[in-house]
Amino acid sequence: MNFEWFVSRRYLRAKRRQKFISLISVISVLGVMVGVMALIVVLSVYTGFTEGLRDQIIGINAHVLVQSYSGAIARPDPVLEKIQTVPGVVAATPVIYGQALVSSGRASTGISLRGIDPATAGKVLAIEQKIREGDFRALQSTGGLPAVILGIELARQLRVSVGGKVRLISPNGPLSPMGVLPRVLTCRVSGVFETGMFEYDSSIGFTSLATARSLTGLDRGVHGIEVRVEDVDRADQVAAAISTALGPMFSVRDWMRINKNLFAALKLEKVGIFIALDLIILVAALNIISALVMVVMEKRRDIAILKSMGATGSAIIRIFFYQGAVIGAIGTTLGTLAGLALCWLLKTYPIIELPRNVYPMSTMPIKVVPLDVTVIAISAMLITLAATLYPSWQAARVRPAEALSYE
Repeated sequence: MNFEWFVSRRYLRAKRRQKFISLISVISVLGVMVGVMALIVVLSVYTGFTEGLRDQIIGINAHVLVQSYSGAIARPDPVLEKIQTVPGVVAATPVIYGQALVSSGRASTGISLRGIDPATAGKVLAIEQKIREGDFRALQSTGGLPAVILGIELARQLRVSVGGKVRLISPNGPLSPMGVLPRVLTCRVSGVFETGMFEYDSSIGFTSLATARSLTGLDRGVHGIEVRVEDVDRADQVAAAISTALGPMFSVRDWMRINKNLFAALKLEKVGIFIALDLIILVAALNIISALVMVVMEKRRDIAILKSMGATGSAIIRIFFYQGAVIGAIGTTLGTLAGLALCWLLKTYPIIELPRNVYPMSTMPIKVVPLDVTVIAISAMLITLAATLYPSWQAARVRPAEALSYE
């Protein structure tokens, strides 16, 4: 055991008249621990929320959306073939978008209608896995009334269930001397889906391409082509490859670009939260400074004796640097363990429930990212080590002649 570490350990052990200094050291350890624990838990919740939101968004939407600058894609089949040859593309499906008024006789509201191809849409969208009632394949039925699938909140607003009838009213009708005649179509509710996002569940409906064409007045072609890629995080690279393959007449946007503002805001908020919670560790670092300053004042005579026996200024600095480092290391270790334990507890037992009409998930989302934990631990140690510099420098400046002049 080297000399500096031996003396530092002795100073960490409080004697009777140094109980107050020891109490401040304990408070400093607790401050670092609480700061590290809070950072790990909050950032894990925030990461879980962001990824949960991402999964909800790309579950009901495609990873990449291809549209034509000239309007509708008149001949979608050749475009689909080109898209499917691009590396990284898993599947593609045509889509028609429309707005309509939906009425059940008991209530009415607006609906964002999507016409899809049931044969290929299940390979691109996760809508089939989100069906709570009914059958997704009923959209392929050619007999009887056209089928429509509604979000669960939308079905509740209309007070309809599977097998019920709704009326879709579209403003895209033919012109007449009296103005634009609306297109009216009676449909049968063949399914109810639930994504977990109130905005989607209360406003979106799915129907077949033929039904969407009759409502929107689109004679041929589709409004866009939705694409699923192999790696969600590389969707932007695949989108760039698709754009190169199709040429400049097509707009190709990945899910990151479509929701750019939302995820940029979430990323900025995460950085802000990290900085704000780091202030807790900074407060604990101030406690470390005060504790070490009081130790220096208490140990001036000891420091003078050590220097008179040959201890250098750098050795004195290391003594107090080690003392602060021990406080920081203990607080960081305990905080990391407590934060990980609390994250495990919240993830294993869904103690906190969230309102479904406000948040896109029903329970507190938790995702521990090893990189975040590492950054938190390193930043806590750096802050606590920086807090030891001033007291250590003050200790190194003690002059033996002055400190021992009245002894």
